Amino acid sequence: MKFDENVFIHHVYFWLNNPTSETDCNQLIEGLKKLSSATTINHFHIGVPATTSREVIDTSYAVSWLLLFKNKEDQDFYQTDPVHLKFVEECKHLWSKVIVYDTIGI
Repeated sequence: MKFDENVFIHHVYFWLNNPTSETDCNQLIEGLKKLSSATTINHFHIGVPATTSREVIDTSYAVSWLLLFKNKEDQDFYQTDPVHLKFVEECKHLWSKVIVYDTIGI
């Protein structure tokens, strides 16, 4: 599937403060499900590490959050959307590290 060249992909990886806590992981996932109501999100996917094993695969994170936006402007709006800000406020105590990979089409 080819996406429109303006599509903006925002992929977030979360490491939990308590990596073995199923409760914390579920709380983060529930927070992301609520966050998916942000109006500028076109598509989203919540995931956990797959059971693949190759040298180049990093499975050290707990949860990933993949978002597709129509364009960069929609992603910029998302960053200040009250739904996003509420998610950060309510869930930031759960993670120890977050890494974001943003990409645009070529």
